[in-house]
Amino acid sequence: MTNFHRMFGAALMGAAIVCVSAPALAADAALKAAASGAWRAPENAARDQYRHPVEALTFWGLKPGMTVVDVNPGNKGWWTEILAPYAKATGGAYVAAVGNVANYSAGDPAIMGDVKAYTLSPTVNEVPAGSVDMVLVARYFHNWARQDGTTDAYMSAFNTMLKPGGILAVEQHRAAEGADPKAGTGYVPESYVIEAAKKAGFELVAKSEINANPKDSRDHPFGVWTLKPIRTSAARGQEPAADFDRAKYDAIGESDRMTLKFKKVK
Repeated sequence: MTNFHRMFGAALMGAAIVCVSAPALAADAALKAAASGAWRAPENAARDQYRHPVEALTFWGLKPGMTVVDVNPGNKGWWTEILAPYAKATGGAYVAAVGNVANYSAGDPAIMGDVKAYTLSPTVNEVPAGSVDMVLVARYFHNWARQDGTTDAYMSAFNTMLKPGGILAVEQHRAAEGADPKAGTGYVPESYVIEAAKKAGFELVAKSEINANPKDSRDHPFGVWTLKPIRTSAARGQEPAADFDRAKYDAIGESDRMTLKFKKVK
């Protein structure tokens, strides 16, 4: 047994998972090991209390040997530190779908494995069609919603790259129903994502409240970016107001988030 497989994480946290049609599977040892890997940046690991990576990936149905696309992960991204080593350990593949392949780096290949990067934009999709088991979209719908047609373009691309029955996994800041997804707050209603997915040929399989945060009122002076980890306290180029209560927003933690699992049906 390698040192990699000896590094198991803590026991699963007891947050409730609400499923529409299927229970979550038990997390496998390689996933726990990847989530507790010593290579993870301390500031990233500290966010597990808000993002619940093992529980979320288990809910979405991650399995050994899968090919997983991470949408716009950023260099050495938060999910990269977990998914790439997991793919390397289980014979799967971690794929980064990014706007600029030339500027992308996943990190040390000895840990991350042979990471492939493909260009993905609203007009270009270089991920091979029908080659992917899971697509993970973490907190991008609020950006796409503000540009007409962008959400639909990305959803269509995800459908094309997924195998029949493939999984679309979504983590997104959640607005109250009826809120304007174009408001620029960083939050969108759950129904906005569900409707866009159905339009693109996906079926909603399950919802989870694993990333819910009832302390988040979703009404902050600088949108979701007021909260951790960004912690915006003033407009760009300005100093915080004298009465700005930073501790109030830090006490909320990170945002209230939807966690949704879709399946490609056509």
